Amino acid sequence: MTHDDHGHGDHGHPSHDDHGHTSHAGHGSHSSHHTHDNDDFDWAAMADLLELEGETHSPYVRQALAELAQPTPRRILDIGSGPGVAACRLAAVFPDAEVTAVDGAPELLARAEQRAERLGVRLRTQVAEFPAGLADLGPADLVWSGQAVHHVGDQQGVLNQLAGLLEPGGVLAVVEGGLPPRWLPRDLGFGRCGLQERLDVAMAERFGRMRAELPGSVAVVEDWPGMLRAAGLTDARSRTFLIDHPAPLAEGPRRFVRGSLERCRQVLADLLDTEDLSTLDRLLDPSDPASVDHRTDLFLLTAKTVHFGTAPGA
Repeated sequence: MTHDDHGHGDHGHPSHDDHGHTSHAGHGSHSSHHTHDNDDFDWAAMADLLELEGETHSPYVRQALAELAQPTPRRILDIGSGPGVAACRLAAVFPDAEVTAVDGAPELLARAEQRAERLGVRLRTQVAEFPAGLADLGPADLVWSGQAVHHVGDQQGVLNQLAGLLEPGGVLAVVEGGLPPRWLPRDLGFGRCGLQERLDVAMAERFGRMRAELPGSVAVVEDWPGMLRAAGLTDARSRTFLIDHPAPLAEGPRRFVRGSLERCRQVLADLLDTEDLSTLDRLLDPSDPASVDHRTDLFLLTAKTVHFGTAPGA
């Protein structure tokens, strides 16, 4: 959902990104555990959260692009772009390139177009299902995909498809993994200590369930550089980038943390005990001085891992 994080906020086990980021890379391919086909789905609210997530995490995209040891790309695809935060960053870093944001949700691509206009960058958009529509996209010198691959049953298969979009010498950059976010002190002053670690466990269980239920789900050792090599790419490597917003949080990151916790409360209700649920309720009560809206000790610390591979033949 992202979804750039479609955001979509992924940590080592994709967690809060299942509110969105890449989901729309193919209505439900991002997130089989809820569908977006219903007419009353609130795309605007989801796009708001995805944009907040992308903006909160955005420094890592520029850092990742600085790792590229290739000539300036001429054609760039951001596959599973969501509302276009990373795509607009790509367009800003490579102003002479043709950058295309690709997603399965026209609603999110409209948001990407508005963002590009606001920022004064050149951006194309293309509606395509993920991964069914990939064959119509290539070729490109740089393919960026933020937290989309883990929403496809056959992860190696979709990496093979993404690698097939590259021009000789082109680079595939896949955002997967990293570290779970931390927002709060171990001791909140109420509830049981260690809430975040229990949220990690519950999210990991939920993510495992999501993966198992995907159509055509294939178990694979998630050695991402190894998977990129298996897709025929060379110079496969991983780099991890720290995202550090210290306390007290600015308004944007604070709203993103609130949205993430609201999502946790919504999707983990059956996996947490009553004490932890009531702790979350208190954290989300805007009238409570100890809520995330008012706490001066709220922070955001996480990490994003980007896996790079190069197409042979340059």
